[in-house]
Amino acid sequence: MDTIALTRTFGLFFATAIAELLGCYLPLLWLTGKGSPWLLLPETLSLIAFVWLLTLHPAASGRVYATYGAIYNATAIGWLHFVDGVTPTWNDYLGVGLALAGAGSIALGHRTA
Repeated sequence: MDTIALTRTFGLFFATAIAELLGCYLPLLWLTGKGSPWLLLPETLSLIAFVWLLTLHPAASGRVYATYGAIYNATAIGWLHFVDGVTPTWNDYLGVGLALAGAGSIALGHRTA
């Protein structure tokens, strides 16, 4: 896979993760009394975008979802820091690194078989 295709794929996974995180975070704000019920409208749109973004990947769905899971983990740790204001620990970084290594094995390993 060339660099441009890899960058596009990673960007698509990242956008998908943001859509999912936002779609789960907004109702949490409403349910905890930190936001208006109107947050359910952008929440719904975000989850629709999440599902649509998953359909844009040309690879087999199982590989897409497995790889996406690792990108989601990495994005969620970024969310932890930038949105929740919690500094990630070395355990967080180690877990993300292991997940990304596993995703790389899944995503790229089928090409050598």
